[in-house]
Amino acid sequence: MAQRFPIFPLTGAILFPGLHLPLHIFEPRYRAMISDALARDRRIGMIQPQRAEEGAPLYTVGCVGRIGDVEMLGDGRFNVVLEGESRFRVLRELETTLPFRKVEAEILPDDPEESLSAIERAGFEHEARRFAEAQGYKVDWQSVERLDDQTLINGVSQIAPFDAAAKQALLEADSLAARCELLVQLMQFFGHRDGDEEIITLQ
Repeated sequence: MAQRFPIFPLTGAILFPGLHLPLHIFEPRYRAMISDALARDRRIGMIQPQRAEEGAPLYTVGCVGRIGDVEMLGDGRFNVVLEGESRFRVLRELETTLPFRKVEAEILPDDPEESLSAIERAGFEHEARRFAEAQGYKVDWQSVERLDDQTLINGVSQIAPFDAAAKQALLEADSLAARCELLVQLMQFFGHRDGDEEIITLQ
């Protein structure tokens, strides 16, 4: 069934079901969007524009997020945390007199119980270690090993230092196994690049 909700088109910002995305909202139109969502069902859609320009066409797949934690600052800005609910596919963009954009979309049926095979999981962790070492990242591997498959694969997809097109491809992958396979390919492709040392954590 089609649903309608406001969208926040933001290049490089990807949200996955079950994960969290902190946002600092300062533009007047998006402050209006947050206020509107808080007065309704607290849901907005995160989606990437195809170009970094005003009114640019949207990619077809995004993720609906529910506004969880909210901090309203004295000048009208917001700090919010979006909680990923489900991926969606845009059916059409709606005409509106509001300052923010809205879409009609279908919710994509992801399986919350989907998991990887032992071989897929082991292969991913092996490639992830190679990628982290090549980039100079420090990773708490004991914590990684305790993560369930969906949190691990979607979490890495959301925070990985890939370009916007690559992260969009990860979001559009129609199964956890396909997303895992694509992540491995991307880590192999980007793995030769030098990276600044940082600590990667998944929540």
